[in-house]
Amino acid sequence: MEIEALLNTYFSLKKCTIIPLEGYASVNYKVLSTQGRFVLKIYDNTPRVIGEILAEDEVLLSLQKLSPYDIPNRIPTKEGNAYITTNDHLYRLLTFVEGDFLGDVAHTPALLSSLGQFLGLLDKKLLLKEIDSYKAKELLWDLKHLQKNYSLRSYIPDIRDRNLVEYFFLQYNEHIQPHRYTLRQSLVHNDANDWNVLTNGKKVSGIIDFGDMCHTWLVAEIAVALTYVMMNKEDPLKAATQVLKAYHKELPLTPLECDCLYYLIAARLCISVCNSAHSKHQKPDSTYITISEKGAWKLLYTLITINPIRARNCFRTACSHPTLFAQNEKVLRENRAKHFGKNLSLTYSDPIHMTGAAFQYMYDAQGNTFLDAYNNIMIAGHCHPMVVRAGQYAMSQLNTNTRYLYDQLEQYSTALLKRFPPSLNKVIFVNSGSEASDLAIKMAKQHTKKKKVMVLEHGYHGHTNTGTQISAYKYQSATGIGKPMDTLETPLPKVYGSNLEDDGAAGRLFARKANEQIDANYGEIAAFIAEPIVGCGGQVPLAQGYLGAVYPKIREQGGLCISDEVQVGFGRLGDVFWGYELYNVIPDIVIIGKPMGNGHPMGAVVTTEEVMNSFEQGPEFFSSFGGNPVSCAIGFSVLKVLETEELMNHAKTTGMYLKHTLGLLQKSHPVIGDVRGYGLFLGVELNTSEGKPHTKLASILKNRLRDDHILVSTDGPYENVIKIKPPLAFNRENCDELVSKMGTILSENTDYL
Repeated sequence: MEIEALLNTYFSLKKCTIIPLEGYASVNYKVLSTQGRFVLKIYDNTPRVIGEILAEDEVLLSLQKLSPYDIPNRIPTKEGNAYITTNDHLYRLLTFVEGDFLGDVAHTPALLSSLGQFLGLLDKKLLLKEIDSYKAKELLWDLKHLQKNYSLRSYIPDIRDRNLVEYFFLQYNEHIQPHRYTLRQSLVHNDANDWNVLTNGKKVSGIIDFGDMCHTWLVAEIAVALTYVMMNKEDPLKAATQVLKAYHKELPLTPLECDCLYYLIAARLCISVCNSAHSKHQKPDSTYITISEKGAWKLLYTLITINPIRARNCFRTACSHPTLFAQNEKVLRENRAKHFGKNLSLTYSDPIHMTGAAFQYMYDAQGNTFLDAYNNIMIAGHCHPMVVRAGQYAMSQLNTNTRYLYDQLEQYSTALLKRFPPSLNKVIFVNSGSEASDLAIKMAKQHTKKKKVMVLEHGYHGHTNTGTQISAYKYQSATGIGKPMDTLETPLPKVYGSNLEDDGAAGRLFARKANEQIDANYGEIAAFIAEPIVGCGGQVPLAQGYLGAVYPKIREQGGLCISDEVQVGFGRLGDVFWGYELYNVIPDIVIIGKPMGNGHPMGAVVTTEEVMNSFEQGPEFFSSFGGNPVSCAIGFSVLKVLETEELMNHAKTTGMYLKHTLGLLQKSHPVIGDVRGYGLFLGVELNTSEGKPHTKLASILKNRLRDDHILVSTDGPYENVIKIKPPLAFNRENCDELVSKMGTILSENTDYL
């Protein structure tokens, strides 16, 4: 039967105009007739749908007294039935609610307050309803059942978008799941979005579409509403609190419910983008489910810039609950002084009490969010969900040592060694870069039967006894032990300040000096160790041609060449995966650590079969934790993230952009003597007009950036180099923010220029 004939036969509607409307669980039409305006909804004819419709009718009838608000009401058939059925379909007629959609009007404070008031009044009515069919209903869009959407994340095409969703799924597990049985439950509308809430332009006038109504956590109602209110707002939390205050006046929320809102809002956004991705896969031409997708993604990315503590306390304040902060920082500093030595230093003159992090952002105890521009350990990003899940799963299954056989060790070692040339085919796993440095020197001495180690001026290779002896940065410090007899220190091949170009001329000059030292100690040098970019020396790339001239000389007299990749490895430099590749050399031993586990303590020595054969002739080697199943699973996940997110290429393009913008800043601020480095491993050297290190200004810049919630640090022998080596989630917008604030601070401190 045609729709117009059906309406006439069963509802006595005449001269009908039928206008299609978008729908999700039903096919919808707007009906214009001489008797008025209506909505016709067509469903699959199943017992479940019939039960849900009858339950919804019961709710709609009870809400008709919610004056002055307009709620749809069921129109019975001529025989007084709730619906009609023909063939496989069920037809239901509702009143058409007039008004402007919330998404089509300006969100004034008065309108947002009226939304909160309306939802509070609505939920007070629904709180009294007990309907068994809704209690049994499990809905994809119910925040209580977020995990039902987890498989849909695979339809999200962009891997970084997908991992952002993964992150919030993990946060939901940590912060919401423990309270799933303590949060109050109620019947809620569950979909107070921009296209279901109606207004008269100034105030909320009604609501439509009760198809997602469910029995869930009471706080889910306001969480859903806030999700859409916060979209596309310059200050999302301000908009949210305007709604929340009015809601709380009508139906008070508990402190726990306030604390859950941040993560529930994120959960709703995850449901939205997961279903949008799935919908586009199923129905590429449909716009109904994807209508809020752009705003949802924007807000989801905005949420990681908002400290959860700040959001929690904003929501608590709106509901007149006391705010909560972490332990007093004074107590933490007193305990630190009590339990640790003074040489365990703190960053910044005003240290930061950190409580959380996400990708390129870190959160302190006071509710501030910091853009992290220098934590090179978290290469994949803080709390990257793929790394976290890998560690959680592995820890729940097995953790042992390398005296046993287990899959994770084979899987990770194979994947890692594929990143090296064929000659570097042996690996030993340890717990840190320092331990790896110590082991590498031990292996080199055993292989060569020599004692001396050649190092670079200002180099650093770890905190162990051996590491300190080969780290000029340590032994030459004011409190250092001085250069040991068996350590040969050669000048840092730094192009800037040499009056030579990096076209091979500077490399030849510094290599000649190094080779003269090698000749003076010919036949006595076990190893030459160098970072491809010397971090503690001030983020200094080695002059081109330098390693190509020094490596052969070291080998000629019987020594090994060691590349310390602890800071620069794993694709951070953009053009190459390992720093030594910048110079067209292949070392005999490579040391790796820091970003290897994205914060999990890991290190390794990679070497040749020949060197390993020599090492095998000595005492048994064993590391209690090196190469354990959990570490291997985490390390493997880091490699997978680097590959699937194409982070090496991201480091290259983002680093080129950042270096370019820093170069523009240098033109307007001559105090910047040099901008150097590769990818997202950069140094900005500050010097006075006389060319002397500007240590004071570097300190001011570092600490002022800290005050502006951007984290960098200083390095170099005079602490006058700003080091920039962020998590690889760092993007162009982050670059612009960093450079802009650097420029402002330099302009405000011209007295020091």
